[in-house]
Amino acid sequence: MKLREDARWSIVVPTSIGVRITPENRQPVHTTDRFFMHATSAETNVASVSSYLGEPTKVLTNFVEGSPISAFIQADLRKRGMAFEGPSLPQGDAWGYRHQFNVADSGFGGRGPRVWNDRAGEVGLDLDAADFDLDRMFKDEGVKMVHLSGLVAALSPKTSKFCVEIAKKAKEHGTAVSFDLNYRASFWKGREEELSAAFHAIAEQCDILYGNEEDFQLCLGIKGPEAGGKDIDEEIDQFKQMIGRIQEAYPKAQYIGTSLREVVSANHHRWGMILWGEGEFNVAHLRDIDVLDRIGGGDGSIGGVLYGILQGWEPEKCMQFGWATGALAATSITDFGAPADEEQVWAIWSGNARVKR
Repeated sequence: MKLREDARWSIVVPTSIGVRITPENRQPVHTTDRFFMHATSAETNVASVSSYLGEPTKVLTNFVEGSPISAFIQADLRKRGMAFEGPSLPQGDAWGYRHQFNVADSGFGGRGPRVWNDRAGEVGLDLDAADFDLDRMFKDEGVKMVHLSGLVAALSPKTSKFCVEIAKKAKEHGTAVSFDLNYRASFWKGREEELSAAFHAIAEQCDILYGNEEDFQLCLGIKGPEAGGKDIDEEIDQFKQMIGRIQEAYPKAQYIGTSLREVVSANHHRWGMILWGEGEFNVAHLRDIDVLDRIGGGDGSIGGVLYGILQGWEPEKCMQFGWATGALAATSITDFGAPADEEQVWAIWSGNARVKR
């Protein structure tokens, strides 16, 4: 894929970011009085792979004026090597704007993780393209790739419009557009027609489409294998047929990918990937991985694929790196993979967990 060369930013991610609080030692939320807190959003989780490996990365989001949580999030983004831009909106009153809180444990063994989203008053609900100088960023500064997620696109009618406008502006100035569909039933309930139109409008602009079988079926109406099915390795041909239908419906897409996951227990998954790119299918068949916390594994996967595309790698190498960055994210309590270097990622791909001195 040809990317813009005169670009200041390798990857830009529009997002509504918040925090996640997680019980220590994989305990359930309702029995715990000690929690770990970190900043999180699907889009920044994807971009973290590139930012940790030195690619110039920028986050577009809303903050709350004077909020200590906003300050916490900004400090976290700086720590990850990410620049950020966006308005700080007045809270209003105690019932006004705030950042989302995700309350989620990691599960253990046969007890699966549980996630509780608390998003009332989320400042990202009012993301507006008019609050960002898109011509300056996409035209003058230049962006190689913008990555969008169905989570922020489905938050509100305003964020749907925001994402469509970002995708169109990016294409206007030669920026590649990536979209991870990230279907969430609670976001779509009662808004199916509205969101289907918005997701189609974004997907039409995309060079890279990513999602699981449920995402493609429910967001874009593309028929695929049964969601969450067993014996995924035996359904690879059905996944390939689904990707063929996606490519036919969205011919601008040069890369189409999906993560494959079978859950053995909260600590043990079987992890794979299919990535269609440059006319060829590349398949990483399911392999066993150990899981400390599963949240963000899919984000880590597409993050690795996008990093590979930024490096100009062949699709097969992008897929291998993405498989490994997804597995890396599952080894951390944070929702994102934070590779020390490429060597660490390739060691995961090759199955080498020996100590490095």
